[in-house]
Amino acid sequence: MAELNTGDSGGKKGGGKVRSKKSNAKVDLTAMVDLAFLLITFFMLTTSLSKPQSMDLGLPDKNDSTKIDVDIKVDQKRTMTILMGKDNKIKWFHGLLESPEPNGAPTNTIYGKNGLRKEILKRVKSVEEYCKTRPNNKKGDGLIVIIKPSKKSTYRNLVDVLDEMAISKVPTYAIVNEITSEEQKLVDEMNK
Repeated sequence: MAELNTGDSGGKKGGGKVRSKKSNAKVDLTAMVDLAFLLITFFMLTTSLSKPQSMDLGLPDKNDSTKIDVDIKVDQKRTMTILMGKDNKIKWFHGLLESPEPNGAPTNTIYGKNGLRKEILKRVKSVEEYCKTRPNNKKGDGLIVIIKPSKKSTYRNLVDVLDEMAISKVPTYAIVNEITSEEQKLVDEMNK
């Protein structure tokens, strides 16, 4: 049992009036300790802890029996491919590597707002303008980014590229682990 001693409060020592001696006041703190633990338990159980923030990714189904390879024809002017190498190196190009658009040759860049983000935003704007001129323009038409990390690229760099997709509001992007032989040559040049 917890007690609170208030000390001796008796009469004056040495001459004067004589008062009766008061008994010590004792306060029982057991109930207050119980109440404190009940409150702590209540607040621990009712508060919501901070939830980790994550990016939504649309992943394919795990059911391989229904796997169908379908070639989807996409306008080259709407695509951008990002190749990721080691040591934070990155290279991107428009359209197909075999037949790049004018000014769409593979280009080295850096991560961040003055590098990759600037190029993506520029490309998003140009694709939006291009899609407005097409007669069969659909609501979902926009830039399509294909992200191809190499075996030597880091997870952090992949997350940085995904963050750039979210910041730049790219409507469609995909992570592809198949790198063609021509793209592998570019990655090898980057990794030197």
